[in-house]
Amino acid sequence: MTRALRSVSSAVLIVLACILVPVSVLTVWVHDIVLNTDRYVATMKPLASDPAIEAAAHNRIVHAVDVRVDGKEVTAEIAAWLQSQGLPPRAAKAVKGLAPQLDAAVNSAADKVATRFVQSDRFEKVWVTANRAAHTAVVHALTGKGRGAVGVSNGTVTLDVGEAVDKVKQDLVDAGLSPAEKIPDVNKTMVLFQSDKLDKIQSAAHALDVLGNWLPVLTVVIAAGGVFLAHRRRRALAKTALGAAFACLVVAIGLVIARHYYLDHLPPQVQSEAAAAAIFDHLLHFLRVALRTAIVLGVVIALGAYFIGPGRLAGATRSAAERGADEAAGWWNGHGVNTGPVGTWTEAHRKWLTVGALLLVALLFALWNHPTVLTVLLLVLILLAVLAVIALLAADGRQRQKPAPAGPPPAGPTAAA
Repeated sequence: MTRALRSVSSAVLIVLACILVPVSVLTVWVHDIVLNTDRYVATMKPLASDPAIEAAAHNRIVHAVDVRVDGKEVTAEIAAWLQSQGLPPRAAKAVKGLAPQLDAAVNSAADKVATRFVQSDRFEKVWVTANRAAHTAVVHALTGKGRGAVGVSNGTVTLDVGEAVDKVKQDLVDAGLSPAEKIPDVNKTMVLFQSDKLDKIQSAAHALDVLGNWLPVLTVVIAAGGVFLAHRRRRALAKTALGAAFACLVVAIGLVIARHYYLDHLPPQVQSEAAAAAIFDHLLHFLRVALRTAIVLGVVIALGAYFIGPGRLAGATRSAAERGADEAAGWWNGHGVNTGPVGTWTEAHRKWLTVGALLLVALLFALWNHPTVLTVLLLVLILLAVLAVIALLAADGRQRQKPAPAGPPPAGPTAAA
């Protein structure tokens, strides 16, 4: 392969890898978050105590319960009975005038019961149960398969709060509001979000689902191929890392824009903008974390590629580190401490030990379940600590390999003469 062809092939593979990195992040999010019941429930569970969700659920429950007592009819019956018992007409008329207050008292009681319910542990249990049972419907929302408490129809995704409504009705009956027993069955769904592009979202999710967990592996292979074919591999590695980080940054910015656009164009079926924002943020939380992690990882790899190169700052940094290791080894040798053959062996195999440490950290990152920015920083600190130990052992090995300084010539007959 000619040099020009290798350069072109390397550039194409690197650009393709940079594009595929954020797509791989999306794939992992779909597989491990959206289509994983336990993680989905763990993501949605905190919403049960979110003020916006509590307010939206409270309003929807009160609207569904809709306890209504005909105050005029009740007060008219009471006034008629009192009047039959000798109550003056003027007093009976005053009793009839209490109808609005009676309606307000009943509605206030329903409001208080619903408020206590959504702020209690019972609502959290109902919320978690509903979301766990509805997970197949979330899959339906993205792939068109499955059913559950979450309904998907004409781009509208709703959550059935029927169990919560039934519990509030029973609480009202237990509180002495017997008319609650006659509450008819009404629509008990709460609209989570609505989009006329849901069909397109389903198609994209299905494509990501088909790609599965192989896309991240394919992306790494493509990136490795691009770096391998490059004439200057260290620079190619740095460019690949920075390009992938930039691509993830673009997607992260796109999510922010999409969030603002979505909230600014909420349809009237969505009862609470704050609740819609909370659900949007929680569902995309792990995706945002993954994008931030990819950005930080790309920057870290680019910096690593730079500091192993011939740059002035990189060379000065390495020289300072070597001098520090030599001084430390000289100090502990001066105090009778040495590493023996371990230091000599480390100095002889330092290159391979460094490569092994890099591969081990890379393997730990690959096996880490849903790494975060803190994971990247922790692994970097571990790598730096391991490299520091290798440098200290190698420095002690160099100290032991230095020839002993020549002493004064022994005294003898010639010297005496």
